[in-house]
Amino acid sequence: MAYRVRPCRSLDELGQAASAIGHYFGWVPTGEEVERFSQVLPVERMHAAFDGKEIVGGAGVFPFEMTIPGGPVSCAGVTVVGVLPTHRRRGLLSRMMRAQIDDIHERGEPFAALWASEPTIYGRFGYGHASLTHEIRLPRIWAALRAGTPARSGQVRLVESDEAQKVLPRLYDRVRKETPGFLSRSKAWWELRRLRDDPSRRPPGSGPLNRAVFEIDGRPAGYALYRIAQSEEDGHWKRNLRVVEALGVDTRATLEIWRFLLEVDWTDDIQAFLLPTDHSLMHLVARVDRLDLRVGTGLWVRPVDVGATLSARRYRSDSRITFEIRDSFCTWNEGAWTLADGVAKRSSRRPDLRLDVQALGAAYLGGFSFAELSRAGLVEEASRGGLARADALFRSDRAPWCPEIF
Repeated sequence: MAYRVRPCRSLDELGQAASAIGHYFGWVPTGEEVERFSQVLPVERMHAAFDGKEIVGGAGVFPFEMTIPGGPVSCAGVTVVGVLPTHRRRGLLSRMMRAQIDDIHERGEPFAALWASEPTIYGRFGYGHASLTHEIRLPRIWAALRAGTPARSGQVRLVESDEAQKVLPRLYDRVRKETPGFLSRSKAWWELRRLRDDPSRRPPGSGPLNRAVFEIDGRPAGYALYRIAQSEEDGHWKRNLRVVEALGVDTRATLEIWRFLLEVDWTDDIQAFLLPTDHSLMHLVARVDRLDLRVGTGLWVRPVDVGATLSARRYRSDSRITFEIRDSFCTWNEGAWTLADGVAKRSSRRPDLRLDVQALGAAYLGGFSFAELSRAGLVEEASRGGLARADALFRSDRAPWCPEIF
């Protein structure tokens, strides 16, 4: 029987398509969950693979903005991609990714981004690994701040969900506008994906979601979302403080919200995930060697329209650079592109760099330099000084940071 791929047309189809990846995580979405999901992922942004009348795969897109160096830009947030194990190795994933990329291109979204549950999949579709994340686990007995840390200032309050819904989005948006990798959050996104605390969906052993707001002279300047998980080990109860998200609008607020988290009593250790590689916490604690620092993969970025993607970004110099792009999946991107005065255009100039589109995606947010990628064999310098000029253009003062997996 012939397979078909098309956008979903109903909530029922959306739920069946999402169930394909849900199969691997033991998740079968209920009707209520599907309805909530549709508030952040429109039905028509989910492509489904059909075997006759049966849906056997799905690939979705969250339509949002992502901040790049220069400000927020429309982005396709690729999510819930999967094929049932009964239909593996039949080309369905490729067909869904083809339909999805074509749809993104037609909608004028310049690039796509995702978190990869299986990183080996997405390179062949043009996605480049664009950022790293840090994970820390700090024993409470070593959770002191470094000597010379400024004296405590302001105050922290625990707030209920209604107040958090009013206060936290404003603080988040102040940080979002200047941090590459941050994504826009609608009211529904905050309600359903960040502040909703359904007991049945809590991580094993975890307590309720706590919402802390840091204020200076009564004005909110930072916040933390965290849970405390309790477990029994060798006859003793251990309590782990798990930071879901912690942000400050400036240096002072970041220090104080982390001071609060590090000083919560009756905890044995503090865990935080998805931190950027340049987070100030690494310089705030007295014993950085006790952080048990681990590195993980972060965002993957796919330029869908190379000209629009390059032209959307801010650059750090007025150098001119010409890229020769290889892109077998989106052939409309192939060829030479000259970037000058912040605008990328088709070009007949001799290239300065030769690279696949995934290498361009890897460098786009400023998380990796072209020189790094060249040393890995992913970029070829075609003219003397090309790498240095490209890195001068793409340099970013901040490491990419997306504080949540979508």
